[in-house]
Amino acid sequence: MTQKSTGNNPEAHATKPPKLPSKAYEDELERLQSELVTMQQWVKQTGNRVVIVFEGRDAAGKGSAIKRITQYLNPRTVRVAALPAPTERQRTQWYFQRYVEHLPAAGEIVIFDRSWYNRAGVERVMGFCTEVEYQRFLQQCPVFEQMLLDDGIILRKYWFSVSDVEQEKRFRSRLGDPMRRWKLSPMDLESITRWEDYSRAKDQMFAHTDLPSSPWHVVESEDKKRSRLNVIKHLLDSIPYLHIDPPEVTIPVRPKAKGYERPPRDLQRYVPDHAASLVDDDKGSKRSKDDKSSKDAKKGRHSKASKGKN
Repeated sequence: MTQKSTGNNPEAHATKPPKLPSKAYEDELERLQSELVTMQQWVKQTGNRVVIVFEGRDAAGKGSAIKRITQYLNPRTVRVAALPAPTERQRTQWYFQRYVEHLPAAGEIVIFDRSWYNRAGVERVMGFCTEVEYQRFLQQCPVFEQMLLDDGIILRKYWFSVSDVEQEKRFRSRLGDPMRRWKLSPMDLESITRWEDYSRAKDQMFAHTDLPSSPWHVVESEDKKRSRLNVIKHLLDSIPYLHIDPPEVTIPVRPKAKGYERPPRDLQRYVPDHAASLVDDDKGSKRSKDDKSSKDAKKGRHSKASKGKN
């Protein structure tokens, strides 16, 4: 049974592009990730500060894109800020205050997995803020971001766009996968019944905050692999980094032993060798059978999820 999109929002009528060949995806992802390492080295050595905001529909692929961006970067200078709901004390603070403390220092990159734009999205739609607080946010947000820019911070804002059909498909996939079920929150389910409310909130947010100095960049995310490559490429193209050769490292010659003797092994507590249980020398490897069973089980879960969708 074919599902039909609803509403007038362009996101609801997105057409899924042709599947990207795995090798083309993996090769380009590796190339882009290598460039990200170079870009991070430039940020570190020049003392620049970079803030990247990831927003968008639930299940639009923000988390998987962030994972690929940070996969090979140095976690000491790249941080992901995914803030929980504010505490009672934080609710009495200036709204932007708790985000300010997560801003980068010199040589750092901070990725906000959802950000201060919560006020214009979920808080607005779910009634978690008052009308006065919402209108104040729309007035202050451009000023706040201009202050970041004036202080020399490089700011990039990405909105991940996904259709209602694809979003529901991903929700059902999560529901049928014990490894990802935790990603399906009550707020996610609420977003299905409030699709148009979120569309209106997003349009209003863009009207006030999509400015020449700090524009929004929309990432089409019907296909996650394409969206990952596209957002990384755009990010790299938008930051004027230079290729900086890393300092040369010389591994020293290990000095000769001077008579050290290791204590007997039985005096220490070792972690049991679980890996050895995966191989049976007499009957051959058990791993291939276990892998096949695992794949069959996963295939069964996805099959059930697909039936539920229809």
